[in-house]
Amino acid sequence: MTPTGPAESLHEVTLTVNGVPRSASVPARRLLSDFLRHDLGLTGTHVGCEHGVCGACTVLVDGETIRSCLQFAVMHDGAEVTTVEGCARGDGELSAVQRAFGECHGLQCGFCTPGFVTTVTAYLDQHPDPSEAEAREAITGNLCRCTGYQNIVASVLRAAQLRREEREEAPG
Repeated sequence: MTPTGPAESLHEVTLTVNGVPRSASVPARRLLSDFLRHDLGLTGTHVGCEHGVCGACTVLVDGETIRSCLQFAVMHDGAEVTTVEGCARGDGELSAVQRAFGECHGLQCGFCTPGFVTTVTAYLDQHPDPSEAEAREAITGNLCRCTGYQNIVASVLRAAQLRREEREEAPG
């Protein structure tokens, strides 16, 4: 017994995070965001509102965007998770999305940026050539208090352009 009551049972959770198998024993109610940040030490995923509204905690689970502050880690045992740390290219260089946010000044304080990067990465995988209106729609689930969104929209469009250029330059 702990001073406040019975000890909470722990559950082994194993995920593939950014291509690396990772495990930890956690309480059933450990949020995925807390699992990533505190148990695995991946602090790129930010927690803002803790209500799933702001999008700062957005990660990819099996290629789909989710709010990690609304999901328990045990719900995703065996899943493949991509955080902002995993959005970089395989050679360690910045991805087209990450480069575009830098080039277009789509970030200021940077708190919301990890959620935007993961959201835009997943969106461009499915919609490689968005219009400005489509880019605006794609980011509606993420909040930013600094940029006014113009540069974020420009970042989405620039990332799409950079990805097209990468495909054109790719051998084969």
